[in-house]
Amino acid sequence: MLFEKQLSELELYISQLEKTNPKVSKSNVGWQIDHALRVLRGISWQLEESNPNEFKQKFNIKRKLFLMIGTIRRGTARVPKTVVNDKEITEESIKIFLDKTKEQVKKIDDLPSKSHFIHPYLGSFDKKESIRFIEIHTEHHLKIIRDMFR
Repeated sequence: MLFEKQLSELELYISQLEKTNPKVSKSNVGWQIDHALRVLRGISWQLEESNPNEFKQKFNIKRKLFLMIGTIRRGTARVPKTVVNDKEITEESIKIFLDKTKEQVKKIDDLPSKSHFIHPYLGSFDKKESIRFIEIHTEHHLKIIRDMFR
């Protein structure tokens, strides 16, 4: 399954949702996990719902650099409200959300290559680029979580 290793690692931290380290992030582990899952699930859903015949990609230097460099600098991106949870994050809610996310991402493999999602700042990503985006984004939040325990 796509992202299996990353999802398994996120799952390891569920029991530590309240862990914080202000030197690393203003957010706790629970927020990091929830946000990573929201992005992963949201992009996979957009890929599924997209019409491959409508895929149009304009050159975007920021998107190309993002995919080439493969990392996100901390504190540089603004988080869209659509991928922020405004409710309490509990072990139970995260476990349920993780299970739903696992089910959603299973669908990506069978989607056409021109399935796509549109990022608010970086433009259109085809399926392959979307997978790379998810990997980079999830790894970014895993690094933050790992650093909270150092």
